[in-house]
Amino acid sequence: MATGSWRLADPARGVVVASRVTLETSFWARFRGLMGRPWLPDGEGLYLATASIHMLFMRFRIDAVFLARADAEGLRTVVALRQGLPAWRGLVLPVRGAAGVVELPAGTLAAAGVSPGDRLCLELAGA
Repeated sequence: MATGSWRLADPARGVVVASRVTLETSFWARFRGLMGRPWLPDGEGLYLATASIHMLFMRFRIDAVFLARADAEGLRTVVALRQGLPAWRGLVLPVRGAAGVVELPAGTLAAAGVSPGDRLCLELAGA
């Protein structure tokens, strides 16, 4: 994926789930994730190219949406949701079929109405 400012959206419903998503694909960036950050502002997210995450050294709750690889249309099927993951509470085992996960502020997925099976896109903001 190219660098730049990304957003996570549900084009079928016209909903922007997160307006600013940072992409992290290297091993160390994925391992570090949101560790040490005091919070994640509303509208922001972190995409990790992995099928599992941990909550160690996290200071706040998050939502996580696990996504399949992009199809020919650039859409990614939601394979699993984990909402309100508490800080410091272990790990989320690998999710079958997930190619990546977007970590979001707690409550984001419910507010956006995201469900398993939805087809979301990660797109360059302003595209």
